[in-house]
Amino acid sequence: MTSIPRPSRRLLVGGAVGALALAATALLPMTNAAAATGCAVTYTTSSWQGGFTATVAIKNLGDPVTNWTLGFSFPDSGQRVSQGWSATYQQSGSAVTARSLDYNGALATGASTTIGFNGSWTTANPNPTSFTLNGTTCTGQTTPTSAPPTTAPPPPSSPPPSTPPPTTPPPTTPPPTGTTPVAINGQLRVCGVNLCNQYGRPIQLRGMSTHGLQWFAQCYNDASLDALAKDWQADLLRIAMYVQEKGYETDPSGFTNRVNTLVDQAEARGMYALIDFHTLTPGDPTYNLDRAKTFFNAVSARNAAKKNVIYEITNEPNGVGWSTIKNYAEQVIPVIRANDPDAVVIVGTRGWSSLGVSDGSNSDEIVNNPVRADNIMYTFHFYAASHKDNYRNELSRAASRLPLFVTEFGTVTYTGDGAVDTASSTAWLDLLDRLKISYANWTYSDAGEGSAAFKPGTCYGGTYAGTSVLTESGTFMRNRIRTPDNFPTA
Repeated sequence: MTSIPRPSRRLLVGGAVGALALAATALLPMTNAAAATGCAVTYTTSSWQGGFTATVAIKNLGDPVTNWTLGFSFPDSGQRVSQGWSATYQQSGSAVTARSLDYNGALATGASTTIGFNGSWTTANPNPTSFTLNGTTCTGQTTPTSAPPTTAPPPPSSPPPSTPPPTTPPPTTPPPTGTTPVAINGQLRVCGVNLCNQYGRPIQLRGMSTHGLQWFAQCYNDASLDALAKDWQADLLRIAMYVQEKGYETDPSGFTNRVNTLVDQAEARGMYALIDFHTLTPGDPTYNLDRAKTFFNAVSARNAAKKNVIYEITNEPNGVGWSTIKNYAEQVIPVIRANDPDAVVIVGTRGWSSLGVSDGSNSDEIVNNPVRADNIMYTFHFYAASHKDNYRNELSRAASRLPLFVTEFGTVTYTGDGAVDTASSTAWLDLLDRLKISYANWTYSDAGEGSAAFKPGTCYGGTYAGTSVLTESGTFMRNRIRTPDNFPTA
């Protein structure tokens, strides 16, 4: 996020053990189908007790199509689609239809697209044996037979090899002993494209980001954090520690201590703490490489035993290519791993963490050249009044291939100011909810800008709970975050 005074942000303008593969390729003449005269489907699953992830690769072998519908049926009536991506899913009984989205509906002859979903099952986990594309049957699938599944889901098709699925905790993982987000979910990890809890189940964290600690320290006290945890019912506190702009570089020891104190305060309230190494200007993360190694060595050593810590190693890289960001990440992550081998690490992306969209690129560069590390996610940022359908489309496309975390977003323009765009903000949060992508809103502060949650002067008073002290953005976000989490524990 931008600073005070704010330099130009420019843009963001913008069942089976292991994996079971079902592959079918058929070139079929079409008689009654409205489009597509042949199709091929590769259906890959990976299962755990009571659930599974399915990845479906669709290849059009016939005439070009502008929109498509994939149909199939589960052999087991107890199977249900619980959460899908890259398509709109409907299920009636055992029959499932998946309809294309705006960005992936056009399939030229020979073109492919990949969709996926998480599902649940009761007594068995067989795979579909017949698929149709716009009414044309894709034949030739074979059904594998194997032992019951016991492992957690691996990444879907074309996953970054840097994020292999960790082993699911054994079924004897005890039930949670508390009701806070950390008590329920415990140590988090990346499984496939999801953030998963101690039970190996995909979850979504929802919370708020601080503003710069050098400017708004008065906003982060016991009363305000009680309000965030209890009144807002937030899962997450993002701790935005600026490196430049009168931040960490001016007092490394002092800012490290402030971050650690906020980690402890979040832990005491059962919230996750996202430690943000907030780089913005300059945009090349390697400018702060030595500082990053020093800082992350200190905080990871100190907080290694905690279950509530997530590390965000660079905020918004800009003016550099993906290879530079990747190189930086592959030097910083080992520093953290030496102290804390289990924590989730989040890597910023090109173009102010827009997956490259703001630079005219897209997520393909990450998929094709992922960071060589495990248990990592990639950052996506947006500001709802500035970044709309093309950004949402790219996020939807990337979400089936990369584990994503929206570590910062605003309800206003990319400047951090202006009026709340309720319609776009709602569209964004509905999408994140559907994809189970975690998020932190900018900003839990009383800054004199439209993105601030509190009215100016609030942080010099003693009242933080309720709506009387909130801005329009704060009221909107509190209402969204307060809805039930319903974290799965089995």
